[in-house]
This record gives sequence, structure tokens and C-alpha cells, in this order.
Amino acid sequence: MSDDGDDRVDGTDGMALALRLAAGVEAGERETDALAVVDEATGVEPTADGAFAYAIDRDETRLAEVAVHPDRIHVEFLTAPDRAAGAAADADLRVRPKAVRPPRTLVFVESPDEIEAALDVLDAVAGTLE
Repeated sequence: MSDDGDDRVDGTDGMALALRLAAGVEAGERETDALAVVDEATGVEPTADGAFAYAIDRDETRLAEVAVHPDRIHVEFLTAPDRAAGAAADADLRVRPKAVRPPRTLVFVESPDEIEAALDVLDAVAGTLE
């Protein structure tokens, strides 16, 4: 996923939020330093249902996939969905279960202020792998 040189000043659209989350994962300043942004999609166009932007792995274990909406992103947790739901609720992020087998949890990030909380959720889920 690339920025294509489009600087968004407020960072409140889905693409800008996805870029901010990816930058936070790759910054290496917290538990998430063991995480990697992988399988980046090129030419992502936000959709109402959310278009796949990239995945987040730890040691080749897929933790989550990030999807871009016009005005937000959602992080779909494939690993430790119950832990993700609890951590997201504790961080006051909007969260909902996804009724599939195996179960997944969707965590919505709707503003730049919620990026840090989303990184905390990633930390919590990554901690279950230790």
C-alpha cells in the first residue's frame, strides 16, 4: 500500500488511517516491534465494506488484516479474537465479533487519536503468542 504522494492534512480518511497504523507497526518502539506489515495491496480503493490493504504478522503467524473504508479502517483479528475484543473494549474502540469459523473480531479505527489504542490491541494479541 502506498501513499501515492497524497498528503492528507487531517488524517481522518481510511487511507490515511491505514498508513498511520502501518507506520506505527513498523516504528519498532513497542511490543509491536516484533510485528510486520505484509502482503500490502497496491492501488487500494476504499469501499463501504472495506478493501484489503495489508496484513500484520508476527513470526509468520497472521495476527490481523487491515481493510480500508472511505472514512475509517477495520482491523480483523484472526489470532486471539477474544483477547482482541477485550483489549479493544478496554481502549474504547468500536468492536464486534465476526460470525465465521474460526471466529474473528473486527476492531474499528475511526480517527487518528485511535491509532495508539489500535496498536495497544495489537500488542495484547501479540502477547498471546509468547
